[in-house]
Formats: sequence, C-alpha cells, structure tokens
Amino acid sequence: MSVAVKVSWITLNRNLKLVASQCLARSVSQMATSAPPSQMEEIVKKFKLPKAYEGSRPSVWVEYIQLAMEYKPLNLGQGFPDYPPPEYITDALMQVASDGNLHQYTRGYGHPRLVQAIAKLYSKLIGRELNPQTEVLTTLGAYEALYAAITGHVDVGDEVIIIEPFFDCYEPMVRYAGGIPRFIALKPKSTDGTTLSSSDFVLDKTELESLFNQKTKAIILNTPNNPLGKVFTLEELTLIANLCKKHNVLCISDEVYEWMVYEPNKHIRIATLPGMWDRTITIGSAGKTFSVTGWKLGWAYGPSNLLFNIQMIHQNSVYTGCTPIQEATAIAFEKELGRLESDECYFNSITKELEPKKKYMATFLQETGFKPIVPEGGYFMMADWTPLEANVDLSSESDQYKDYRFTKWMTKNVGLQGIPPTAFYGVEHKPLGENFVRYCFIKCRYVLWGDFRRTSLFYTKEIDPPPYLDKMKFFEGMKMAATEHLIPQGKESKGCNHKQR
Repeated sequence: MSVAVKVSWITLNRNLKLVASQCLARSVSQMATSAPPSQMEEIVKKFKLPKAYEGSRPSVWVEYIQLAMEYKPLNLGQGFPDYPPPEYITDALMQVASDGNLHQYTRGYGHPRLVQAIAKLYSKLIGRELNPQTEVLTTLGAYEALYAAITGHVDVGDEVIIIEPFFDCYEPMVRYAGGIPRFIALKPKSTDGTTLSSSDFVLDKTELESLFNQKTKAIILNTPNNPLGKVFTLEELTLIANLCKKHNVLCISDEVYEWMVYEPNKHIRIATLPGMWDRTITIGSAGKTFSVTGWKLGWAYGPSNLLFNIQMIHQNSVYTGCTPIQEATAIAFEKELGRLESDECYFNSITKELEPKKKYMATFLQETGFKPIVPEGGYFMMADWTPLEANVDLSSESDQYKDYRFTKWMTKNVGLQGIPPTAFYGVEHKPLGENFVRYCFIKCRYVLWGDFRRTSLFYTKEIDPPPYLDKMKFFEGMKMAATEHLIPQGKESKGCNHKQR
C-alpha cells in the first residue's frame, strides 16, 4: 500500500471516529436533557398554568394574525391605520431620539411632562382640576391600564358586569383576578331595513338592574364601543351611573375611541355625571388618539384613592414606561392643547377623515350583499353576512361558531379578512355574534377603493372557481361597488399622503 493511500485511510479512520464520538455525545446529551416519558408527565402536570389562568387559550388576534401572514389577504381585521400618523407626531419622536438625556428611566407613575399634559387636557374636558401626580397614571397601552384597574380592585368572588360585545381581554382579566363576570348584551331594537345603526343596539333596563347586587364590585363600560361603534347616550349613561351609586359600584370606563365620534353624536365622559367622579376610572390611549398603536402607551385618570390601587399593580409588574415615547406624546399633546377648538386639531380632524371611509365601507358592504351596522363612533363596522350564506362553503372549516368559519373561508378563498365577533361575547351569548363580521375602515383610500377588487378569486387567481362559487354574484357585486361607489369619478389614489402638522 502506498504511503499516500495509507495516510488517506488513517485520516478517514480518524474522521469516522470523530463523527462517531460526536453522535455518541449528542445522544448522551439528549438522554441527559430529556426526561423519560413517565417523568415528563409529572413535569407537565406540575408546571401547567396556575389555577387562576386555567382555560386560557391563544386570543383571536394570535390566530388571525397568523392566518393573515399565511394567506396575505386584504386585512381589514386588526384595528390600526395602514398609513403614517401626522408628521408632527413622528417629528416629535425624532426630536426626542436625538436628545441624549431622554433614553433612561423616567418616573414610574408617568413621565412628568406627559402627566402634566394629560392632566391639563382632561381638567378642561371634565371641568375639574386633575392632580398630575396622584390622579393620572401612564401605562403600557390601554391594555395595561385595564389590567391594572381590574386587578387593583377586583377580589376573589367579586362580580363584574361586562357589556357585550366587549373587547376580548375584559373577561380573562376579571377571571384572573378571581372575579366573576356577569354579562349583559346590547341587542337591536329592530332588524328591519338593509342597514342598521349602532344606536339601534340597547341594554334592557330591567336586565341591567337585575345584575347589580351586594357582590357587584365594578361595571366595565366601553364608549364608543368596540366592535359595535355604539356611543352611549346621556340617558343610557345616567342609568348606569345611578345604579353604580345605588349599589356602591366602581365604573371602569374604556374611552380609547373618545375622539372618533360622528355627528350628531357626542362623547359624554361618565366621570362628569353627578356623583361619578369618586367611583370612575377612565382609560385612554395614545395609539388611538394619535394613530400610533405601535407606541403602546395608555393612561388612566381618576380620584387618587382609586389610582393608588392601580399604581401598586403597575409598579410591581411594569414599573415604568418608555421615556422617549412618553416625551414625544407630551409634545404632541401640548401642540393639540394650543388648538383644541380648531378644525386643525387632530382630535377634531380625525373624525372628518374617517367619515368618508365609513360611508365607503357601508356602501361597499351593502352593495355586495352584507347588512352593515353603521357605527356612531370608532373605526370598526360590524355587518350581517348571513344573506351570503348560501354562497359560502362553511363546511370547509371546522370551528364551532359560524362567524369563525365565515371569516376563515373569506380569508382563504376571497382574500378579505375580518374578525369574528363571537370573540367579543361570553359563552352564553356567543350565538348573538355568529351572524356578524367586524371590519376596520381606518385604512388608506386606495385600499378601501381599489384593493377590494382583488377580493374576488376571479381577479386574483388564474384558476377556475370552484363549483360552489358559480352562483356567487357576490364577487361581481364587489367589483361593481369598488368601481362605481368607492372610486370617485376622475380620481385614482395611489397611497395616503398624511402630512398634517
């Protein structure tokens, strides 16, 4: 055997031994790190979710974001703008980012400049002087404000009244605190006509009164309501307020859509009603107020004794918020405070910006066979999809509730994603939401006008439509509505140019 061949065999033998030893080491390592099946059962059993969180499942947002990523539909499900916020807001953040002194921890209960601005604004709006140090708290989104308000006041066995449909986190937050949710649904006075208004949905007075008792700790109010868009009237709020006072109940008022109220409706803050300041926590959102949902900044205001409880939850879970984001938001508030009564104020102009989008969506949905519920506030529109049921293959989806099957089918086959409203009801009342879908209309005009065309399989995929779509005049209606109603004569929009200063 030649020397070269001998060296090659030696090298090969050495490499084989090395690979074998690595495989053995890996196998031993896996054996060392993976417990036997019997032990794994014990580990899984011991380290399951704590009792307070038992039954928790991924939310509708987790599921539908994944669905959108996979199928890439026209996403009218999630509630955020698909265009930039006003430039003065992003300019403020750029200004703050260049300041080397604003990148460290700030005051735990709220950045000083921001709580001053919030206190100044709401002192004007509610007609009483707010103490920025003790009556205002900033949080990581309104989500945290809700969590802290509920956790800071609800004890084991306390009952909390939740008005349906509700933002889906209300129920689990109450349950995590050991509370017992008591649900009451807004129901339509009438279902006649091709369209409904969110004002048609009301609470039954007798039913509401029956829910209040000595165990009732709080009621969660959301006005304007998400997903319905209902703006509660003075009469409706007075009823709630009187029951709160009669039974010594806390009102947690989620008012994140406070600036999006369409004429002739008016947003009334329940904290301003007689005797309600002392028992109301009001929650707001920079994400909704300034169209910057990714900033995750919220706040709560109310009497100092109620705010103290929220502060305790906040300091021992989150502690403090993002300094640059809070500073930039303070600058934005200060700008708006100087023109609060002006049409240029973003708090006033955003509704005018949304009004035509709302009308376009209502027209489009109606023309394509839906029965829309026109909202009085917010930027969501629910619609009854059941007139289209004969043309939709719900059997292709396996979910329990029809609205989940409809929205998933639409996402996969039509390219249009909405949110199933049963996610916003307690189990007992979920059937009330099954016939509806929620769409978001705070989108670029070119999305609401032009991109509806691609919701048809006939125009997006070069394939023959499945047999059950043969009867779907729905698609033709979509194109017709998008062309004739959603795109004004002589106008083509290629994007959003949002440069308000």
